Amino acid sequence: MAAADDLEKIAEQEARLVFEGFDEATAFEIGSAIRARGLADSLPIIVDIRLWDRALFYCALPGSTVNNTEWARRKFNVVKMFHRSSYRMVLQKARADRTFPVGDALPIEDYVLAGGGFPIRVKGVGVIGVIAVSGLPERQDHEVVVGAICDHLSIDRQDLALPPVSNS
Repeated sequence: MAAADDLEKIAEQEARLVFEGFDEATAFEIGSAIRARGLADSLPIIVDIRLWDRALFYCALPGSTVNNTEWARRKFNVVKMFHRSSYRMVLQKARADRTFPVGDALPIEDYVLAGGGFPIRVKGVGVIGVIAVSGLPERQDHEVVVGAICDHLSIDRQDLALPPVSNS
């Protein structure tokens, strides 16, 4: 039941990780924190923070590739469409080919089922953008973003951490 456990925790993350406001300074603080962690832990990631109409923060760390940027763009589109984290959509759709069903009419070149995109939700406004990380396994991409938002909002990371992965 790992997927069900993750889905339950992700729903809680999305409900609790809500900003009072979000602007360029907020994007820079969160993006810089993710960058610092990435450098400290040698994570080969890109960080892409965008509102619906413009980019606010982008960086690429050593080991990342242009493919990571493309994956982040497609994750952004998923969050924009569903107002849910891209990892939540991965678990809900449960499709090994990483594509949406034909009936969803979402082209593979613009949408991907891959974790690492998280909605920027503002209290009283709703979802206004996305924080995306790409370069690690999708669950880790997701956790990097959630951890940074928790830190920014002064929420204990452990309260919203995904359950440990069982090897059984």
